Amino acid sequence: MNLIIPMAGKGKRMRPHTLHTPKPLIPVGGKPIVQRLVEDIAAMCDEPINEIGFIIGDFGDEVEQELIAIAESLGAKGKIYYQDAALGTGHAIYCAEPSLDGPVIVAFADTLFRADFKINVAQGGMIWVKQIKDPSHFGVVKVNSVGVITDFVEKPKDFVSDLAIIGIYFFGDGAHLRTELKYLMDNNVVKGGEYQLTDALENMKQQGVEFRPGTVDHWMDCGNKDATVETNRMILEFEKDRDQVSPNATLINSTLIQPVLIGDGAMIENSVVGPHVSVGNNTILKNARVSNSIVRESSRIENAVVDNSLIGSHAVVSKHAMDLSLGDFSTLTD
Repeated sequence: MNLIIPMAGKGKRMRPHTLHTPKPLIPVGGKPIVQRLVEDIAAMCDEPINEIGFIIGDFGDEVEQELIAIAESLGAKGKIYYQDAALGTGHAIYCAEPSLDGPVIVAFADTLFRADFKINVAQGGMIWVKQIKDPSHFGVVKVNSVGVITDFVEKPKDFVSDLAIIGIYFFGDGAHLRTELKYLMDNNVVKGGEYQLTDALENMKQQGVEFRPGTVDHWMDCGNKDATVETNRMILEFEKDRDQVSPNATLINSTLIQPVLIGDGAMIENSVVGPHVSVGNNTILKNARVSNSIVRESSRIENAVVDNSLIGSHAVVSKHAMDLSLGDFSTLTD
């Protein structure tokens, strides 16, 4: 089994946080988004993941080594592929062409999920979906009476289905997907100037591949600041039975309202933290009230009230504030 993770996007909706950190490496619940994604996918596979192909932009050697380490932590070989131009989902996946072989999972790195099932590699293909109230901003699928997907519809203006595609796919034959993606590019089959994965899926369906929907219990978005903070809240709730306060953290005259995650070397003094707060390694909170927020590593919050916030690494806040999106190495004071 191979796993393909397209993650070359610039993460514009997450700026300023993506100016220094690629969006999939922003931590939620104390782990990078992409690490949580691959761990969750590995847990639903009956057979081991042999190779994880990360499709990235120019992220630098440090990021590439971090991704390789994530793959190796699961016993898989990590491979780095590059997408130099934003030419669509189909193009992104084809950038990992050498890894499109045998059973393959494709998972876009801006979504997390909770599900309770195992992948059956004997199936032709699965597309994970979530029933939602307003599907007009998503690709959706239509399903017939025997549970086979009949149509793929991109952002329907009129209602055709409420089963939104969440961005995770299983292909029993990765080589077939590779062939269909190559066909799109060889024949310049584009929509809006981009090569779309759904066009390859439609071709495969026409050739007899049966795709069935896989459903998830929870679909968590990490596309912008508010969504990422909400995902952090949900993950802390899911994992609230675990002790997530590092024994190497220092608490002085402070109250923790669970669930919270406190990283190594953090110092909490004269503060109230929680619920639903992740505090990174070596971060200092002093005379602060922090709730429903992510505060990354080596930052400092002092004499401030912070809620519904995402605060980058090496940032300083010394000001009463209620809703922040503060990037790395930033300072906010009175």
